[in-house]
Amino acid sequence: MKISNETKIGTLTAIAIALLFLGFNFLKGKTFFGKSHYLFAKYTNVQGLAPSNPVMINGLQVGSVYSITTDKNMKEILVNMNLTKDVNIPVNSIAIIKPSLLGITSVEITLGDAHTYIPKNDTIATKPSSGIFTDVLSKVDPVLYQVTKAVTSIDSIMMSVNHILDPNAKNNISAVLANLNTTTANLIGASASLTTLLNTQTGALAGTLNNLNSFTSNLDKNNGKITSLVDNLDKTATNLSQLDLQKTLTVLNTTIGDLKSTIGKLNTTTGTAGLLLNDTKLYNNLTATANKLNLLLDDLKTNPKRYVNISVFGKKNTSPGLTVPLPDTVNAPYIKQ
Repeated sequence: MKISNETKIGTLTAIAIALLFLGFNFLKGKTFFGKSHYLFAKYTNVQGLAPSNPVMINGLQVGSVYSITTDKNMKEILVNMNLTKDVNIPVNSIAIIKPSLLGITSVEITLGDAHTYIPKNDTIATKPSSGIFTDVLSKVDPVLYQVTKAVTSIDSIMMSVNHILDPNAKNNISAVLANLNTTTANLIGASASLTTLLNTQTGALAGTLNNLNSFTSNLDKNNGKITSLVDNLDKTATNLSQLDLQKTLTVLNTTIGDLKSTIGKLNTTTGTAGLLLNDTKLYNNLTATANKLNLLLDDLKTNPKRYVNISVFGKKNTSPGLTVPLPDTVNAPYIKQ
C-alpha cells in the first residue's frame, strides 16, 4: 500500500507538534514520566525569577518553577514550584530567592529541623533575599560586610531620629508634654483631696469610722438584750414546731365533712329540718291559720256583742259574722287561699 505525500506530511506535522508541546512543558519543569507535586511560595519581590528556573535544596536541583502569578495590585506574587524529586521538607523550612551572576535566578529551600513535613500542594514560608552583591561581599570580605551592616543600621537609626525630629513630631511631643503636665496637676489635686479624705481629725473617712465605732459600741451594750431576743425567737420556733398541726388539720377536715353532711340533709326532704325548709305544706298551713286568726280578730272588733254580752235587758245580737277579714293593706294584708 502506497502512502501519499499528504499523509506523510500530516504525520510528521503531528509528531513535531507533540514534540514541541513536550519540550515546552519540559522546559517549564513539568514531567510526564515521573511523580511530581507542587509547592507554593508567596513573595513581594521575585528579583527576576521566571518559569523553568531551578529549585535547589543543599545545591541539588529538586524541581523547577512552574508558574508565577499575581493580582492587579502587585502586592503579593505567588510562585508555583514543581518538585520532581520526592523529598521531605520540614514545616519550618524557608524558601529564599537567590539571584546569580550568570543571570539565572533560583529558589533555594533552607531545610528546618522540625519532625513534621509540609504536605504536598501546600505553601512554604519565605524570606526576602539580601541581594547578590551582599552575598558576594559576605563571602569575599566578611569584615567589610559587617561594617556595611553596621553602617546600614546606623543609617536606619538616623532616619528614625530624623523622623522623630520632624516638625509634626515635635508638635506631637509638645502636646504629649502638655498633657503630661496636665496629668501631673490633676494627680496633685487628687492627692490633696485624698489627704483631706484621710485626715484623722476632719476627714470624711474619720467620721465614718467614728460612726461605725459608735454603732459597734451600741451593739456591745445591747448584747444581752439581743441574746434574750434570739432565745425568745428560738423558744417560739420550738413551740411552733411542737404543735400537732396534722391532728388539727384532721379535726378541721372532719368538721368540714360533718358540715357538708348537715347541709346535704337540709337540702333533702327526709328530715324535719329538711321538710321545714323544702316542704310548702307547712307554709300553706301557717298562711291559712293566719288568715283565720285575722278573720276572727276582725269579727271580734266589728261585732264584739256576739262574743261578750253584759247587758241584762239587751236583746240578743243576731247579726251574721264576718266571712272576709277587714282590708288592712299596710300591716296585715289578707291572702286568699
